Amino acid sequence: MSLADGLLQELEMEAATTRRVLERVPNDRLGWKPAAKSRSLGELAQHIATNPGDVCMMLAQNPAPAPDPTRGPLVPADAAELLVTLDRSMTQAREYLRGLSDASITETWRMTAGGQELMAMPRIAMLRMVLLNHWYHHRGQLSVYLRLLDVPVPSIYGPSADENPFARG
Repeated sequence: MSLADGLLQELEMEAATTRRVLERVPNDRLGWKPAAKSRSLGELAQHIATNPGDVCMMLAQNPAPAPDPTRGPLVPADAAELLVTLDRSMTQAREYLRGLSDASITETWRMTAGGQELMAMPRIAMLRMVLLNHWYHHRGQLSVYLRLLDVPVPSIYGPSADENPFARG
């Protein structure tokens, strides 16, 4: 098994969980924010849906340009779009990861802006940090948004207050 295969297995398992969370996003609350400085529900959910593909497309470039800080957050037209976006994003991520050799996944990846190097690290570290850990972090935020909106929170790594995959009956 290659290093990329191991990451892809984890990504696939987590994508199923992410789908369950995104399925709960209420269409009529996409503009809701828990605080003025927070992303809206729609912005956060869209970021989560696009993360796998966006990260992999960024890592396919070496060096990669830093993201444009003036680009505003994307918002889905409706909640159903989130699942279509997640599917498209996962297709991009699968294709990218399946094409990575152990040599390319351990190669130093770089991000630049204005001719300056902003960061450099092994590509696999960036995959763990942003493709996976960053994704889980935002999914956790989204589960809090759902709780604050009184939307039943699905099981993520075990029972939630609303769903217990281990309960019988």
